[in-house]
Amino acid sequence: MWFAGGGGGLRKLCRASAVFDNEITYNSLLVRYMSRERAVNVRKINPKVPIQEAYAISNSLYDLFKQHGPLSVPNTWLRAQEAGVSGLNSKTHMKLLLKWMRGKKMLKLICNQVGSSKKFFHSVLPEDPLQVQPAAPVEHNKQAFKKKRSK
Repeated sequence: MWFAGGGGGLRKLCRASAVFDNEITYNSLLVRYMSRERAVNVRKINPKVPIQEAYAISNSLYDLFKQHGPLSVPNTWLRAQEAGVSGLNSKTHMKLLLKWMRGKKMLKLICNQVGSSKKFFHSVLPEDPLQVQPAAPVEHNKQAFKKKRSK
């Protein structure tokens, strides 16, 4: 296949014809776009348990994130064990459920980069964005809304 192994061969094949005098042509942009891997469709993740049980586990994990704020995966596993979340078989199963919860728009993944190291944290999405940012009363200037008439 052309795109096996990340598309590096295709990139080398088109490199000679793609860049002249440090200009990026459409050919090189196409190669760059086609050589990337597809993102995982998190909506189609199978939680490996019945749906009712997956929702029960996810609600207890959601409450855990609400209480303790953004947590990394190891810290989430420790907090879930302390809280006694039932239904989690292993840390791998918890990671699968966290990915399933991201697909259901219950959690978001935050990347915190310090230097060359990255830390990933899961946190809850705001339930109602209007409650997070209260709207201040806005006074309208009547003169600003008047239309100027041309003579």
